Amino acid sequence: MGALRAGRLIILPTETVYGLGGDASNADAVAAIFAAKGRPAFNPLISHVADLAAAERIAVFDERARVLAQAFWPGPLTLVLPVTPDTPVCDLARAGLETVAVRCPAHPLARAVLAGFGGPVAAPSANRSGRPSPTTYADAMEETGEAVAASLDGGPCEVGLESTVVALLDQPRLLRPGSVTREQIEAVIGTLAEAQADAKRSPGRLARHYSPKAPVRLNVSRPEPGEAYLAFGPGEHRWNLSPAGDLRQAAARLFAYLREADRTDPSAIAVAPIPNEGLGEAINDRLKRAAGYVG
Repeated sequence: MGALRAGRLIILPTETVYGLGGDASNADAVAAIFAAKGRPAFNPLISHVADLAAAERIAVFDERARVLAQAFWPGPLTLVLPVTPDTPVCDLARAGLETVAVRCPAHPLARAVLAGFGGPVAAPSANRSGRPSPTTYADAMEETGEAVAASLDGGPCEVGLESTVVALLDQPRLLRPGSVTREQIEAVIGTLAEAQADAKRSPGRLARHYSPKAPVRLNVSRPEPGEAYLAFGPGEHRWNLSPAGDLRQAAARLFAYLREADRTDPSAIAVAPIPNEGLGEAINDRLKRAAGYVG
């Protein structure tokens, strides 16, 4: 906590991916996050908090937001809400918007840090902007370790995909799919509209994002010579996201396998077709951005 209070950065494990954390109320600390990541300043950061009470100090919760928080927090769901009049989250962390993205993570180390710090921590994924998110401590340190004053090794990330992001400003909108699925959210608050103009309020919405150095080809049944292949389903492959066709296992392995495959300097990374239902929607969203297909 001392590093955070001093305006320094830390590497923080969460259940989704490793985060590069700084005091969300300290513009200098947030600027250091942007500098370490090489991240565009128009892209907002998620503020992580210890619990619902802490979240309500930085964001205005309506009944829909409280119901979702009660259903899925602590966990991999981010809510985009209007800021409170005296929100401590600085303008830079919010990309100048009148809204804030807030989440209560489930990882015990993250929760201990947040409770001890007592304020919101801006913690985007601990990778250079546009690169695959780190799901292991080693990958996080390789990406942005030189920029931090402290780091915590929480083991491999259980979920392996960034949090689902839902905006609750008028009608509920799904800004970024994740492991809390569209179907799970709609079962709690009803139909989700598409992102439309509210997409700017979420991180991870750049057209080319989560990208390895090698080009990425999607929906490939047979890779070309020289390509690394990320398989899905039965078969013997060096990088099989899930031989059993389990979407949760595929999500947990996705970024690590993209990184491992990229280190072999392939001509391209070819990826097998992934079903688009449930968690597959989030996996395909990340893969399309890795390939530069989504705006």
